This record gives sequence, structure tokens and C-alpha cells, in this order.
Amino acid sequence: MLTPSAPLQPLADPPPANGLLLVAGRPRRLRRQVFGEIPAVLAQVLEDEVNLSLWQRRLPAHIADFDELLLSLNEPLAESLCLELADEEAVPNLQGLASGFSDLEVYDGFIADVSWLVSAFACLLGARRVGLRLRVLDKAMCPRFHVDHVPVRLITTYAGIGSQWLREGVMDRQQLGQAGAEPRDPALIQQMGSGAVALFKGEKWHGNEGFGLIHRSPQPAPGERRLILTLDWLG
Repeated sequence: MLTPSAPLQPLADPPPANGLLLVAGRPRRLRRQVFGEIPAVLAQVLEDEVNLSLWQRRLPAHIADFDELLLSLNEPLAESLCLELADEEAVPNLQGLASGFSDLEVYDGFIADVSWLVSAFACLLGARRVGLRLRVLDKAMCPRFHVDHVPVRLITTYAGIGSQWLREGVMDRQQLGQAGAEPRDPALIQQMGSGAVALFKGEKWHGNEGFGLIHRSPQPAPGERRLILTLDWLG
């Protein structure tokens, strides 16, 4: 379904020398992040040296309108599903997802978009079990920079401000979770756009130990909210 053929945006600060980091006397390859404007860029997360692949997509207008309307209702939304997929061609069963908003125009289009993301995620990873969470948030769920102890996670913010992340070397990994160690210069903090889709490689991806992408939830402004979808590879 996905092929790694998307053009990449070069890093503003490329790795030094030959991209190697000397750790305990042994060279370790630094991690990098890749970006593209078509979904095929997501497949590059499978490369050993990549811990973030980011599809800089622009949501179709009708889905963006649905998302904004959903948030404007000021209703709670926090739903989780464990999806079982028989094979790569299986259509995920999203029956009942966000059903409280099913009377809104373009609800079916929104569910179709979520379904496509689940199918693409499962196909790329060969996943047969996917954990889905769809939430409306009015505060930062994980306000400190951290890494995820999962193999890989898909994150997209359908409406509101997107998740924040750091390039390699910006923060000492030994200080994760410590407020005083977090970068204070806003220029050092990267932020996903609304609608963008990212694959964050975590600590449990084989060979990525010690290199999980460092990220955090942003703090919405007072009165603002986010509509966020996450997918986890469960098996």
C-alpha cells in the first residue's frame, strides 16, 4: 500500500561528520527524521536510522469542517478500541466510533479517513491487532518531554494544535521528565501541523533502544481543544 518514494525535506541541522555517535567506545548511528507531502513517506520509519516519519498532509476541507464542528459542540470524547484484522485486506470494524456525533454532516467521511489510516498503519507494519484511541483534549495529556515504550505509534491531530517533538541531541535523554532540563528556546521545539500524520518510533522497536523519539503533548490555549487520534501496534 505504501512505498518509500516521497521527496524528503532536508534537515536544518544535519548530523555531524559521518552520522555516527560514539557511545561506550562503540559507534552508534544517529537517528534522523523524514518529512514528505505524500503518505508514502510514512514507510521510511522502517529504516533503522529513522525514528520519525511525518506526512505533512492537508486535511480535505469537508473533514476539517467536521472536526471543527465536533469541537465546537464542547462535548467530551474519549474512546478506545482494540481492532483485530484478519489480513492486510481486512476493513477495520469502526462501528460505534464517535457515534455520539454520527448525526453531523460528513461523519461518514471522517470515519472513512480514520479507517484508511488504520488500514495503512496495519499494512505497513504487518499488524493484526491495532489499538485505537480518539480523544478530545483541553489540556496537555503528557506535558513533559518523554519517549514512548512501544514499538511505534501513529499520531495525528485532526483539529487544534499538533504534538511537539525534539531533534536528536536537543535534550539530554537522562533528564527526560525533568522540567528544568527541557529546552526553553521555542526555536528548538518542533511542532506537527494540524492534520499531519506521524509515526513515532518508540523504545520497544528492535534496534531503537535509547533512541525513541522525544515528544510531548502541547498545552492548548485557554478555551481551545484538540481532536487527536493515536494508533498502537499491539501485535
